[in-house]
Amino acid sequence: MKTFTEKVRDVVRKIPKGKVLTYGQVASKAGSPNASRAVGTIMAHNFDPSIPCHRVIRSDGKIGNYNRGGSSAKRKLLVEEGYLEK
Repeated sequence: MKTFTEKVRDVVRKIPKGKVLTYGQVASKAGSPNASRAVGTIMAHNFDPSIPCHRVIRSDGKIGNYNRGGSSAKRKLLVEEGYLEK
């Protein structure tokens, strides 16, 4: 049986380039719709390059922070992937 953390990582791995999910959407897809803060904590501690945590954003549409260079690095990745315009 997978842990919630493993389920979250599986969901985030499947977010395609140019697309995003909110922390709440990830939590729901991982089976715990009220665990968006836990998803944020999991993403903040993610350093596995196979898990594109930069594709997880806040429910208000703001991109939020990024543990590998802050919000400016996250924004740059989302622009490169075609989600955001320059």
